[in-house]
Amino acid sequence: MQQHWYDQQMIYQIYPKSFNDSNHDGIGDIAGITAKVPYLKQLGVTTLWLNPIYQSPQVDNGYDVSDYYQVDPSLGTMADVETLIKTVHDNGMYLIFDFVLNHTSDQHPWFQQALADPTGPYRDYYLWQNPAPDGGRPNNWGSFFGGSVWEKDPAGGDQYYFHLFDKRMPDLNWQNPAVQKAMQQVALFWVEKGVDGLRLDAFIHLAKADFRQTYPSADGDQTPVISDMFYAHLPLVHRYLHDFVAAIKAQHPDVYVVGEASSADPHLMVDYTTPGTDECDQVITFKTFADDESGDDPSFSNAFQPRPIDVTTYKQHTVGIQAALAGTSLPTLYWNNHDMARVATRYGDPDYPLASAKSLATALYLQRGTPIIYYGEELGLTNICYHELADFEDQTVADFVASAQRAGQSLPTILGMLNRTHKMAGRGPMQWDTSKYHGFSDHLPWKHGDTDTMNAAEEMADSASVWNYYRQLLALKRQAPFATGQFVMLPSDQTLFTYLIDDGTQQAAIVCNLTPRSQTYTLPFAGKRVLLTQAGAQVDGLTVSLPAWSSLVVAN
Repeated sequence: MQQHWYDQQMIYQIYPKSFNDSNHDGIGDIAGITAKVPYLKQLGVTTLWLNPIYQSPQVDNGYDVSDYYQVDPSLGTMADVETLIKTVHDNGMYLIFDFVLNHTSDQHPWFQQALADPTGPYRDYYLWQNPAPDGGRPNNWGSFFGGSVWEKDPAGGDQYYFHLFDKRMPDLNWQNPAVQKAMQQVALFWVEKGVDGLRLDAFIHLAKADFRQTYPSADGDQTPVISDMFYAHLPLVHRYLHDFVAAIKAQHPDVYVVGEASSADPHLMVDYTTPGTDECDQVITFKTFADDESGDDPSFSNAFQPRPIDVTTYKQHTVGIQAALAGTSLPTLYWNNHDMARVATRYGDPDYPLASAKSLATALYLQRGTPIIYYGEELGLTNICYHELADFEDQTVADFVASAQRAGQSLPTILGMLNRTHKMAGRGPMQWDTSKYHGFSDHLPWKHGDTDTMNAAEEMADSASVWNYYRQLLALKRQAPFATGQFVMLPSDQTLFTYLIDDGTQQAAIVCNLTPRSQTYTLPFAGKRVLLTQAGAQVDGLTVSLPAWSSLVVAN
């Protein structure tokens, strides 16, 4: 494969509202990010990915954009962004912006004009449909945010508009060339500002099936049903994606494009990233994860029931992706992001918080691919714990609560499950030190609740901390054989995650114990050089001895 600058990156995802508050209003901001660039460089990060910073009513924390050309005032100014870009580049680093191209806010001028003038050009910027013959919604497709994808024209017309997410986030009509051109112009605006890459949010949903299609049910029930077959990975997505990316790369060929392909299997990942197609350079799929569902309580909804990792299935997902993408593109390697609970809470072991954080990191980030670290992960940061259901800002939570209460679950127990599994619990403030609000702000943070005591200041000073382990891991990732080596899954039982990285000259074996029990493993070669180890892990010839939640990396 042709080599590009983005083939050797360590990406760090920043949720701007939760990272660092420079003006002490309780909301993180752009200037706060700029102030922490030296911290990120010291950690070993080479690329920053920012969740949306565009002007927004903040219905979905910035994914509802009302003006793509303006910075949301709560986060700063355009001058702040320009300073951030310069600071990142001056430090030899790169910057990626989240780019929302499937939908806008209902406050965007395009949608406001679509409402004001149903016969005007902006009406066709969005997706409209007449009512069903009975006067109801056009079909029974379900929204990811609950309920139907259809909402009645708020201006009083008979038609419905389409929203795959919140009803205040109408989907754009990508069949309209004017929409395609407008989004290309927005992307070019930011690239010409100096942004090095774009993370394409929800691009797999740009094409929709014929709105006359209805999901069949045995009894004709018209309750909304979420079904990817109607609005994910349809063939036209490739054309829209190609035209968008080609327009940008024609002027800026080095721009990095990573797409959020949440439900993509390995074959779709190949389709979206095949070199020469002018689609994505890499994609992010949620299909890597594997939860052990054997402990689910069948008496109520499993939507937010906590689950440990299913190691065997996770290994199967990993090897499938690695095998499919070998020679095509690099996988993206991540344990968590803004759409899920933190890995320390989701899969970590509370009895071994530091050791489990390190072992999970080793299992993932030395694989062939690009690490994407979620802010605070390098500390072993756990989910924030809320005390009110409203803090989750999710209409689907109500259905889960009702289901669990009918099954006899108490509200504190339900809150405990939500705090362990919900994405909003993973968006708490970054913890910088031991002060009142952990150095994030002098003001009560926009998201607040009970937190752990992990913080950057103490961990940076502690050679045995999770932070210092991540720093060593990222440094190792840049070296042979990990920088360019191929991935081979090694056989092991369901308690271990073991693999080989081979660059043709050197081999390294990575052996990770993902349980609270001591384990042993027989290497495929005699380990001559230990490259990275957790406390207590040892190698003697071919035999590796691993205490609870430990790992060892050894080269031939």
